Amino acid sequence: MNKFAEQDLSRIIEMAWEDRTPFEAIHREFGLNETAVIRLMRENMKPSSFKMWRKRVTGRKTKHVQLRSPDVIRAYCSRQYKRF
Repeated sequence: MNKFAEQDLSRIIEMAWEDRTPFEAIHREFGLNETAVIRLMRENMKPSSFKMWRKRVTGRKTKHVQLRSPDVIRAYCSRQYKRF
């Protein structure tokens, strides 16, 4: 498994948790396919957190570009990361 800087590891985990960020975006940015992301999540999370994440993303259409609706054009919710 690749060794990532702490900030990159944190970003990969954050992207994996985000509903609208597809695995393909993680692959494009960090070179990890879905299997590698699952492995990374398993190695870096508590077992209960990993199980919760797997349950959350399994079958989620927005986590795979090919399954998403063509109406989804952003990788994040329009209400996310608002600056006031």
